[in-house]
Amino acid sequence: MTEPAPSDFIRQIVRSDLAEGRHTAIRTRFPPEPNGYLHLGHAKSICLNFGIAEEFGGVCTLRFDDTNPAKEDPEYVAAIQDDVRWLGFDWADLRHASDYFEVFYLAAEKLIQDGKAYVCDLSPEQVREYRGSLTEPGRDSPYRNRPADESLDLFRRMRAGEFADGTRTLRARIDMASGNVTLRDPALYRIKKVAHQNTGDAWCIYPMYDFAHSLSDAIEGISHSLCTLEFEERRPLYDWCVREVALTEHPDLLKPLLDRGWPNQAAVPRQIEFSRLNLNYTVMSKRKLVAMVRDGIVDGWDDPRLPTLQGIRRRGFPPEALRLFARRVGISKQESVIDYGVLEGCVREVLDSSAPRRMAVLDPLRLIIDNLPAEHEQWLRFANHPKDASLGERDLPFSSELWIEREDFAEVPPKGFKRLIPDGEVRLRGVGIVRCTGVEKDGDRITAVHAVLDPESRPGGPAADRKVKGTIHWVSARHAVAAEIRLYDRLFVDADPDRDDDGKGFADRLNPDSRRIIHAWLEPSAANAAAESRFQFERQGYFVADRHDHRPDRPVFNRAVGLRDTWTAG
Repeated sequence: MTEPAPSDFIRQIVRSDLAEGRHTAIRTRFPPEPNGYLHLGHAKSICLNFGIAEEFGGVCTLRFDDTNPAKEDPEYVAAIQDDVRWLGFDWADLRHASDYFEVFYLAAEKLIQDGKAYVCDLSPEQVREYRGSLTEPGRDSPYRNRPADESLDLFRRMRAGEFADGTRTLRARIDMASGNVTLRDPALYRIKKVAHQNTGDAWCIYPMYDFAHSLSDAIEGISHSLCTLEFEERRPLYDWCVREVALTEHPDLLKPLLDRGWPNQAAVPRQIEFSRLNLNYTVMSKRKLVAMVRDGIVDGWDDPRLPTLQGIRRRGFPPEALRLFARRVGISKQESVIDYGVLEGCVREVLDSSAPRRMAVLDPLRLIIDNLPAEHEQWLRFANHPKDASLGERDLPFSSELWIEREDFAEVPPKGFKRLIPDGEVRLRGVGIVRCTGVEKDGDRITAVHAVLDPESRPGGPAADRKVKGTIHWVSARHAVAAEIRLYDRLFVDADPDRDDDGKGFADRLNPDSRRIIHAWLEPSAANAAAESRFQFERQGYFVADRHDHRPDRPVFNRAVGLRDTWTAG
């Protein structure tokens, strides 16, 4: 499974910047806001930022954009760190935007003193009214020409907590007639009297995202700030903040950090945008994910049907498959929708080469081998993987009574049926050939099948290579362990759950069969596996021992994907 080295427009820019001396070292960052759980879209960004740093001998910082304390929670912080490490990456530095609150504040005072920012008393509704539209320019705030010393005094009083939430903001003085609405005197600070998870009650004003994010990048010496296309129109504001604060020209602004022993590595970062990940048969809107969790449509943020990384992990998707998927999807500026089958194909590809094989019967039918003693017991040696001897072998118990799949026997077989039929033969995987001699019924339902085993067809026997049309798997009824199997599938039946051309919402497009729970029989070695162990259940699909509920005495397995794609993109 060798993949070509990634090649995309961002990597070309990085190579060019290094060759031209614009940057001498590569430093990227992954800057999530800790107000929710990461999803598959974040995985693409994680793979890009950490991947670029690794490829070019640089480093990547994990930074929490914790500038909105009302929506943030330490639970999300812990989950995000767990997700990044699970994907196979580690950060050079762990930072928080709140680490730089004093620097942001001093930078804001500098902008006020330079005449590039002012305190505005307009309400949020008035600000929107004054901003104009895409076709009409905005109007100057009546406070736009407030003297710098007056704005500075008000800003310091904002910090001191003298004013109520929403009564004043600090705004950049840029261009109210700009064709880019983002540049029409955007807010840099707002009053929010909410305790912060890291700084407690030290602050009652908080920087806006654009201001904090751009300066965080500059403070940390980020060379390339990689983000999705919705930030493209915000890039001029990003560049304005970096340019006008000019940390590289005014390193004295970094004094609060230098006093704490932090290195002075300020840089002029370059923001580059790429298309976000869009998958069919799923939604990644945080608002809609919250609604599904809140309304009980799914069983929490790690429900295996969700596109959250916690859910994907519990589903059994290996991190190698997500990294492979990120490479397959690639990086571009072209918005497109990726078929969910591409992701599932990556999961199958990784697990086919890495997952040990096990026997499991999901819809059991008893098979009684009449020419073996009732007490017959034998342990057979099976390879854990047909193509990878390094995965070793295991012992599998065999007895005179077995469980086979109900669909592997047909009393009245359909055309082309190649499994067990009355007076027909089939090969039991690793055992030999059996011939059906009769059935037991309860009414119309078959409760057991009787057969005889051809001893000469056993491995090493004179007829071991005798040909029959079908081979089926089995588990010993005497030794099998009962298990709960959760059969997960796509959460939506519609390829575009967000479409609104038929008056329906995303909740109307749910797949009623996205989860089915059945009770099955496993070979003992599968039941005894540790949580999060992944297997191919032969002829069934790829399964994982549930990371929370699985125990050897009560095994619980989740289906990650079937052996083949049963969906077509709609």
